[in-house]
Amino acid sequence: MSKKLSDLPYRPCVGVMLINRLGLVWIGRRADKPNDEGSGQWWQMPQGGIDKGEDPQVAALRELQEETSVTSAEVITESPEWYKYDLPEHLIGKSWNGRYRGQTQKWFALRFTGTDSEVNLKSPGHKQEFDEWRWAGMDEIQDQIVPFKREVYAKVIAAFRHLGA
Repeated sequence: MSKKLSDLPYRPCVGVMLINRLGLVWIGRRADKPNDEGSGQWWQMPQGGIDKGEDPQVAALRELQEETSVTSAEVITESPEWYKYDLPEHLIGKSWNGRYRGQTQKWFALRFTGTDSEVNLKSPGHKQEFDEWRWAGMDEIQDQIVPFKREVYAKVIAAFRHLGA
């Protein structure tokens, strides 16, 4: 007997908008296996789960390092609220071993204080999330994101727009 969507919880998660000195935002192209969302087509900012008992800001810095190797970053601010999204129906039961209906995310804006050479997408000991990365203007980001996350990204961009280009 499968669970109803409404019975499934949201996965607690953090997201990071890494902003460089020019006000551009770091985005990475998903390195996922081919799927119906379009392999190699979607980009996103670093994000990931919060470990049990972990402070969200600590999780944000950890996820940034795991996905990009970046440690030269300072927290500027956090989103005023948690943002939720639901997985598309065809992904429920597949993503996160079927335990969640989507994610609830606390987002953090960070100022990148390092150099581009610090970025390493093949961080030792972690599954590679991205196969390519670049700096993007805030107005470019939303259209690069998988459609079911775009509403959250619109809220994140609105919350942090004053910090970027």
